Amino acid sequence: MSLSHLAMRQIHANALLITFFIFRVFLLSFHLFFFLHLLFLSSHHKTTHYPIHNNRNKQHMLEMKKSFSEFYEKWISKLEEIHHQLLKASKREMVMNEQELQALVSKVTTHLKEYYTVKWNAAHEDVVVFFSPTWVTPLENASLWITGWKPSTVFRVLEKFDMSDEEKKKIEGLKMKTKMEEEKVEGEMERQQVAMADLKMVKLAKISCRGRKDDARVDGLVDVALNGVFGGLEKVMKSSDCVRLKTVKGVLDVLSPIQSVHFLAAHIGMQLRLRQLGMNKITQKDP
Repeated sequence: MSLSHLAMRQIHANALLITFFIFRVFLLSFHLFFFLHLLFLSSHHKTTHYPIHNNRNKQHMLEMKKSFSEFYEKWISKLEEIHHQLLKASKREMVMNEQELQALVSKVTTHLKEYYTVKWNAAHEDVVVFFSPTWVTPLENASLWITGWKPSTVFRVLEKFDMSDEEKKKIEGLKMKTKMEEEKVEGEMERQQVAMADLKMVKLAKISCRGRKDDARVDGLVDVALNGVFGGLEKVMKSSDCVRLKTVKGVLDVLSPIQSVHFLAAHIGMQLRLRQLGMNKITQKDP
């Protein structure tokens, strides 16, 4: 086979790869467009699961959003107080025995569980707001992984910890398990996005854009479709939260009480620091 023939085959192969890449980018952009479009539609159609059709239900959703925002501000304030206690215990500024240290750790986990309990109840009414929350700063929003912090980031905190070989082995096993669960959740999120852009959803999106507000049948079909979308998003959100909770619990099960205090002080401190940086950024923009 001549060199020129080999060169032509290589050119054809490269062309195919480029074509495939362009198609892949187009497909992902297509999915993203309809995902955003359907979220927009959610604010203009009522649904059985997430009713937001009339003014009364819209008002109810606004009240829910305001209520959760107020809860979050109080929850963060309490978290800052707990973080201060963790820092004092971590720096040995408070003399505490193992039982007292464990009680402080339990106080933290109870506070975290309260957040997810309230979050899940609110998300059952309107899950979409948790994918673009207004109660956090834009900087925090940019760092979110499916409505919260990414579970695998906790292992960066542990890199400087002085642990035994057995503890390191357990943490490494937990790290691998967490990564697998993250990928599973990400896969489910991708499936939800693909489902939103299937032929039926595309057709409904086109019909709804024609302004046929009096077509009860179309409204009914859109309601059913959006119910499926919201139900799927709620499931993905809860799955991501479960990975977060299981990862923290897994780490605490390995560490001693004083190590747990060090870990929680560093982990929570990173989140609070990010929030403070985000608040500072907002303040700098204000005239």
